[in-house]
Amino acid sequence: MEKRTLLLAAPRGFCAGVDRAIQIVERTLEKYGAPVYVRHEIVHNRFVVENLEKKGAVFVDELKDVPKDVPVIFSAHGVAKAVPAEAEDRKMFYIDATCPLVSKVHREAERHDKDGHEIVLIGHKGHPEVIGTMGQLPEGRISLIETVEDAEKFVPQNPSSTLAYLTQTTLSVDETRDIVAILNKRFPSISAPKKEDICYATTNRQAAVKDLAEQCDAILVIGAPNSSNSMRLVEVAKNSGCAVTGLVQRATDIPWEKLSHSQRIGITAGASAPEELVEEVIDAFSKQYEITIEEVVTGKERVTFKLPRILEQA
Repeated sequence: MEKRTLLLAAPRGFCAGVDRAIQIVERTLEKYGAPVYVRHEIVHNRFVVENLEKKGAVFVDELKDVPKDVPVIFSAHGVAKAVPAEAEDRKMFYIDATCPLVSKVHREAERHDKDGHEIVLIGHKGHPEVIGTMGQLPEGRISLIETVEDAEKFVPQNPSSTLAYLTQTTLSVDETRDIVAILNKRFPSISAPKKEDICYATTNRQAAVKDLAEQCDAILVIGAPNSSNSMRLVEVAKNSGCAVTGLVQRATDIPWEKLSHSQRIGITAGASAPEELVEEVIDAFSKQYEITIEEVVTGKERVTFKLPRILEQA
C-alpha cells in the first residue's frame, strides 16, 4: 500500500460563533420541544443542518413560512433590522443566534451613522452577513465594495462627508488589506474599525493554511461552497503557492485522481465544518493509503460566547 502524509491544520473547524449558534438550536429544542423553526441555514454546512433537522429543526426562507406559537431562530450570519421587527409585529417568539462578532459590526454601523459618517462595507454582495449588516440602516446609507477595482472607482455620495469602513467578518485577510490600503490612500481621514472586523477564527484559519501550503503538495478544505470562510481558505491556499487545492463537503468528494501524485496532503476545515467531517476524510485516506498524520499548529483558540439568557438553564 502506498504511503501518504496528512498534515492537519490547527486551528480548524468550528469557531465560537458557529458552536454557539448550533447550541442555541439544540437548547431551544430541549427546552421547547420540536419543531423549532430556523430562518435560513443556521450555519453554512449541510451536514450540520441535516443533523439538526433529524432532531426537529425546520429550516425556512422567510418568517411567513413559520407557523404561529413555535420558536424561530435567526441564523449566525445576522439579519436586517426588518426581520426582528416583522417577528415582533407578528408576535412571534424569536431567538437571535447572530454571532457576537457580527453583532459588533452592526453596532459599529449604527454608531458611524449616528456620528454622520458615510459608511463603506467591504464584503460580498448577496452574502447573508452583508445583507444583515446593510439592513441595519435605511437603504442607501451603506455602500458595498467587493474588490480592489471597486475601491479605486468608489465615489462618496457626499464629497464633504467623512467616511468610515466596515468589513464582513469572513473575508480574505490579504485581499481586504489591499482594499483598505486603497481606501486609506484615496481618503486619508477614513475611519477604521476600533478593532479588526475580520474575526479571529477567519484570521487564524487563513494563517494556518499559509503554514500548510509551505509543507504540502496539496490542500483539501472541508466546507460548503456557500461558506464564505471556507471558500476564502481555498483562495488563500492557492495564493500561497499550493497549486493542487480543492473544496470537499464530504469524503465522497475527495478528488483521488487529482491527488494521485501528492505525497503530503494538507487538510483543514472551514469555521462551520464539524470535526466529524475531518475524521471522515482521514478515514477515507486510511482505506486508500498507509497514512501518517501530523498536526501543524499555528495557534490555540480559547474564545467562547455565552448563550442567550433564556437558554442558559435549558
